[in-house]
Amino acid sequence: MSIAIKKIGKKKYAYYAFRVGERVVHKYLGSIEDQRVKNIIRDRANNIPEFLEALFWDTDPRQIGLKKNYKYIIERVLEYGNIHALLWLQEKYTVRTIVDILELSRGISEKSKNFWTTWFKRTADAY
Repeated sequence: MSIAIKKIGKKKYAYYAFRVGERVVHKYLGSIEDQRVKNIIRDRANNIPEFLEALFWDTDPRQIGLKKNYKYIIERVLEYGNIHALLWLQEKYTVRTIVDILELSRGISEKSKNFWTTWFKRTADAY
């Protein structure tokens, strides 16, 4: 899931953009002038959300770059995260990227690798 900004006339509006099967769906958030929408956009930018900070106990989560440290983030979420963490992970990274890290990583236990390999195979078969 990502945030799309659309300009209509002279105003800009924010939408959640996400896939449902092969379709891309946009869910209206509101005008980007609205403080609530500004907060959503800011929080979803390039930060680890608060509910995931416990997974990164050995470093300052504010110093983790989503692009620069993507391997580290994916490994931690797959090893220690829950379903909500996985959903967030899939909003930020493609399934192909996640599966590539899963297959190549030495930082993920065999138990977790087996679970997530089965999970992503069933997810791929559902589409």
